[in-house]
Order: sequence, then structure tokens, then C-alpha cells
Amino acid sequence: MTTKVDFKKTLDAYTAPKGRFEIVEVPDLQYLMIDGHGDPNTAPAFGEAVETLYPVAYKLKFASKRELDRDYVVPPLEGLWSADDMDAFTVAREKSRWDWTLLLMVPDWIDHDRFDAVVAQVAEKDPPARLHDVRLETLSEGRCVQTMHVGSYDDEGEVLARMHDEFIPANGLRPTGIHHEIYLSDFRKVAPDKRRTILRQPVMSAST
Repeated sequence: MTTKVDFKKTLDAYTAPKGRFEIVEVPDLQYLMIDGHGDPNTAPAFGEAVETLYPVAYKLKFASKRELDRDYVVPPLEGLWSADDMDAFTVAREKSRWDWTLLLMVPDWIDHDRFDAVVAQVAEKDPPARLHDVRLETLSEGRCVQTMHVGSYDDEGEVLARMHDEFIPANGLRPTGIHHEIYLSDFRKVAPDKRRTILRQPVMSAST
């Protein structure tokens, strides 16, 4: 019987403490990615991105099990978030100014040929709106600061302010790369006050 890998249990990058920050080393990971801009609550492109990523992710999972005898649990949705002025994200929460990339991690044994074949299969019948925008790419983050946030996404601002303004400089670090969130709770099914989200910021030595 094929063993099913659950990356939430095998990768330290998918665990984080609640109520405190920790410094972790995140390995290079491969993702399905789609970019977008604007308020995730109102921008049609955001919902279309979600509706595109999952059909491709599950087709890849089934192809991996069938063709490679390697099965895995599709990991949680993730997002990279940025803005021209990051205060628009971390403090003011001006969602219309946000740039984002939605992510679903796929194992490193999935290559581009298999990805291309699966995208072609998805395109054959009722293709999702943003299928032409999805890509397979490796994300290299390295040293990161992260924490577990439990609650509404709109309540992240205070946590992010403490991460950026207190913990990171106090540890001789500075932010580099893009703010990263991992949605361990399905936002379509879990009440806002119970949602579990890993908040991650890549960092480097402040002296570098």
C-alpha cells in the first residue's frame, strides 16, 4: 500500500508557536503559483486563483499516486503579500493596495513535464478562469521568523508590528523577501476567530 505523506507533519516549516516568535530555516520548496492584486475579499482574480490552483494540485496528486506510486496530502493554501509601502499591509491594512501570490506546495518529485501534462488535462474540460496564469516555481526563503496567529486575518496587524518592529531588530536581523502566510484553516469553513495562520517573514543579518 502506498504511504501518503502529510507535509504538515513532516516539515518543520508548517509548525509555529502561538504567542511567540521563532527563527527557523525553511528549505527550498516547490509551489504552484498565481499572482494578483487588490482586496482578496472583493477582487475577482483572488477567487479565480483559488479555483484554479486546487484542480491542478489534485490532478498532480492523483498523477503522482498513479504514475509514481507516491501519494501525499495536498498542503494548505499559502500566500505571499506585499505593497509599495508595506505599512499598507502591516499597519493600515489598505487591502486595495496589496499585491499577492497564492501558493500550493507540491513535492520536489513533481517535475515540469508532469506539471505541463496535468495543466493540459485540466484545460480539456471546463478549464478554470486563470489556468493560463498558473506556474510551477521554487521558492527559496532560508532563515525566517514565524509565529502562529489564531483569529481573524484583520487582527494580524498588531502581531506583524511586533514581529517587524521589535523581535526582528532585537535579534540583529532585518526583513528580506516577502511576507508569507500559511492558512492551516480553510477560510471558507472556519469562523474568523478560530482560524489558524502561520505568519512568516524571511530575514537576514542586519549587518549584511
